[in-house]
Amino acid sequence: MSRIFDELFIRYPVLDVCKNDIKNAYNAMVECYDNGGKLLCCGIGGSAADCDHLVGELMKGFLKKRPLSDNEKQSFENPFIADSLQKGLPAISLCAHSALMTAFSNDEIPSLVFAQQVYAYAKKHDVFVAFSISGNSENVVYAAEAAKAAGIKSIAVTGKNESRLSNICDVCIRLPETETYKIQELTLPVYHCLAAMIEEKYFEI
Repeated sequence: MSRIFDELFIRYPVLDVCKNDIKNAYNAMVECYDNGGKLLCCGIGGSAADCDHLVGELMKGFLKKRPLSDNEKQSFENPFIADSLQKGLPAISLCAHSALMTAFSNDEIPSLVFAQQVYAYAKKHDVFVAFSISGNSENVVYAAEAAKAAGIKSIAVTGKNESRLSNICDVCIRLPETETYKIQELTLPVYHCLAAMIEEKYFEI
């Protein structure tokens, strides 16, 4: 693995127990992007913010600049746009669709809102990413079940305890804490590491 991966465990040695799961999550994301897929991310509360944050790191430059190639720039009539846009890795935060979420919650069963989005969006080679402190958040669990029904892989980031998500998802990064804020404090360096490694693979400095 990369220097970024190694540095994560130097800075956060408590995460050493998650090393294989983080590696497996990275491999699933690489397989997704190698085959033209996208990430579908969801969570509630602080975990929803983590979804938005991860998507932001993937959809634009994170540690590197991602300029368009000369060939790509030729598609634009306006050089200002061509010189300003960056290459992105497709990722969607399902938590950010307020109109859809409120409409669905009003008209249908609210706890199925993420499942509805996952099942509608999911295509071959996509990956579902779930953030859940407990690993048992009902609407996130339903979304994981929808991902499984749609035939796409799933990654969960949860606290230490076994959970419904750890039983459903293909990969579950069980962070070695049980208190909410301590789990949240470890969540960020994990997805920053994943985003940085993915960026390193697909974009030159």
